[in-house]
Amino acid sequence: MENDDEMVGRVLTRREAIQLLGAVGLATLVGCGPEAEVAETAVSPTTAAASTIIPPTTTMPDPTAALVDAATSANAVPTCVVRPALTEGPYFVDERLNRSDIRADPTTGTVVDGAPLLLAFTVSQITAEGCTAFPGAIVDIWHCDARGIYSDASDRSFNTVGQKFLRGYQETDANGRVQFLTIYPGWYNGRAVHIHFKIRSSLADAGVEFTSQLFFDEAYTDQVYTQEPYASTGQRTILNSQDGIYQRSGEQLTLTVAEGSDGYVASFDIGLDMT
Repeated sequence: MENDDEMVGRVLTRREAIQLLGAVGLATLVGCGPEAEVAETAVSPTTAAASTIIPPTTTMPDPTAALVDAATSANAVPTCVVRPALTEGPYFVDERLNRSDIRADPTTGTVVDGAPLLLAFTVSQITAEGCTAFPGAIVDIWHCDARGIYSDASDRSFNTVGQKFLRGYQETDANGRVQFLTIYPGWYNGRAVHIHFKIRSSLADAGVEFTSQLFFDEAYTDQVYTQEPYASTGQRTILNSQDGIYQRSGEQLTLTVAEGSDGYVASFDIGLDMT
């Protein structure tokens, strides 16, 4: 894990955020917020095995009220905000797996064990003209399974080369949105619970590329980890407060998770600074 410790990028400062808000106006920023509701039917399993698990559904909090408060408060940061970039880590593989349900190994159709997690992204772009949706962006995510194992990797404690579970990408729609059906990630020694993600403007050329990680509230993780197969892995060794990469995130990368009917849901909005 020696490579899993370098941070790049920056967080939009409060002054920059307020200036941006004043420049583009509330109407523009409202278009950058996440949907008030995660679509219940947008995620389709990729294999027959995956279809036996129903995606979790629930209503996400409406961001509109919070956005209005942000526009009227001098201390608030707008929704369309630059997030910290964090290290890619040693386990990224550019699999080019275009799919929203990433739980199964596409070769065998085997679905990994774990609590279903529906994760939605809203990606925006910040330019000199303001903040707008970023359509056509490629969003990759990858993370370990409930036992702390990554696919298509060789490590001291596992060898999963050739397997491709819990990896995939989606292309943002006209509103800058994508969503994935995955599982709540497990843990492994040396790191807090996290999901890796990468946003690219294209798979064909070296255009815009942003890489970072998402983290989870400790109380929520404790709740999830009372369930199997998480409970069998024992007590996790690193919390957010002990993870150097999390500390470099400025607490800007922690997901808000809600319980759905058959699992969990979370949404995350991010603005890429194109200036």
